[in-house]
Amino acid sequence: MGGGGDISANPLQLDLRSHLKCVLICFIATISTFQYGLDYAVIGGFLSMEGFLQVFGYHDAKLNKWNIDPTVQQLISSLMVIGTFVSSLAVGPFSQRYGRKLGLWVACLINFVATGIMLGSTSLGALYFARFLLGISVGWFLTFSQVYVHEVAPAHLRGITFAVYQTQLSIGSVVGAVVDYATHTMADRRAYQIPLAIMYAAPALQFIGLFWIPETPRWLTVQKRHEDAEKSLRFLRNKNIDEAEFQAELAEIREGTRKQMEGSKAVFMDIWRGTNRRRTLLSIAVICFHAGTGSSWVVYYTTYYLEKAQVSDPFAYSILTTCCGIIGVLFSFFYVRKVGRRDIMIWGCLGCGLFQLMPAVAWSVAPGSKSTANAVVASVALFKFAYTTMGPYAWLIGGEYPNNQQRGYVFGIASALNFLFTWLGTFTAPFFINPAALNWNAQYGYIWFGSNLIMVVFTYFMLPETKDRTLEEIHEMFEAKLPARKFKGYKCTVVEAIAGKAEKEVHELEEIERSNMKDKV
Repeated sequence: MGGGGDISANPLQLDLRSHLKCVLICFIATISTFQYGLDYAVIGGFLSMEGFLQVFGYHDAKLNKWNIDPTVQQLISSLMVIGTFVSSLAVGPFSQRYGRKLGLWVACLINFVATGIMLGSTSLGALYFARFLLGISVGWFLTFSQVYVHEVAPAHLRGITFAVYQTQLSIGSVVGAVVDYATHTMADRRAYQIPLAIMYAAPALQFIGLFWIPETPRWLTVQKRHEDAEKSLRFLRNKNIDEAEFQAELAEIREGTRKQMEGSKAVFMDIWRGTNRRRTLLSIAVICFHAGTGSSWVVYYTTYYLEKAQVSDPFAYSILTTCCGIIGVLFSFFYVRKVGRRDIMIWGCLGCGLFQLMPAVAWSVAPGSKSTANAVVASVALFKFAYTTMGPYAWLIGGEYPNNQQRGYVFGIASALNFLFTWLGTFTAPFFINPAALNWNAQYGYIWFGSNLIMVVFTYFMLPETKDRTLEEIHEMFEAKLPARKFKGYKCTVVEAIAGKAEKEVHELEEIERSNMKDKV
């Protein structure tokens, strides 16, 4: 087989250069994940921006400064997350019928409307509606783009393509923090309108780019559009690909999908039956790791959190800590093809837990001191580094477990539940950190330290290893009912036989053609 190795049945060449075209296509499909990172940074900065607080906040006579009501703060932050929850639930039914590309196009259009409302309105009600609407678009940007990447990327490069996805999200966070820093001293509406205007950029680029990329071959195969699936796969792969490799991969997809769909009646009900139930529950669990790290409150409230921790120049330090997130995901490019998924999750969650604990202890010992402020800045920076070294791979694992027919439903439900728990984190955080409420400040991290430890234990005992496996191999291993720690060394003989047969047929045809050419000569 074409470089598949001793264990994996991946028939493709296991390099990067041969698949640069597909990586570029994945880049286009994930451009608008920039939006998620941008929104987190931009809106978090607004909560400490006088120009924004003059319109949507109030002047606190006691503190002699502008502040925002905790309820307004909660709704601005959490309504976007509620929107992502609602839209993610719709991913399964929509994608089952209309595919992955159309979902991304619709998300772009909704984003344009939501951004326009936020730019033009001074009404809290309109702002709340726009935040919910923006959440719908962001939910679809995240889920449809990731399902797309799962289904088009070569097995050995899925980790790299998800690192690309996270890089765009992290760059969005840095851009948001930088623009907020540049405008936060403006004492009028321009302070927040300029950052909001940037929300048009990524969706506009993606809207155009989607005309160039194909629908996924696996979705087309589920729809029994086999000729279109073959055309899609040819477009995704290098034009100089060995025909035997191509036919082997195509055969894996066709035969694997056929087997996965046998006996299927109602997709939503099927995901809770037999071996599919385990796959569904594991996907939900690992995707909800995002919420379990406590990232929602650290990332969303960075500037506000630093300000309340009495850090000097919180906007500048917000940029610094956000840049650490980019460094983290860039660092992951070097190990994602070498380190297993389980190890990435274990060490990532351990790091996130420790960097939640560090500022909590510091605040307990010396609240409001300069040394504690330094500890808060360091912990936020290190948390963002640790989080981005594992965050994209939780999404990756969650989309690898479901089969081709059920992926849209399972990934959508798992994403929705993650956004629900994220909403819970963003909604309740002000109660803990706002001086007008409990005023726990950094001590809120104690809760999330415990949450991260639970995820470390869960990963060790429950999460199967899927690194470098084709989606069809993963299906075979789940059907074999392997324990989590037996996945790594298992040889998928069924998928390998399908690929081997296709390669053999191509080689036989090539041999016949060579013989005919000799006879003619």
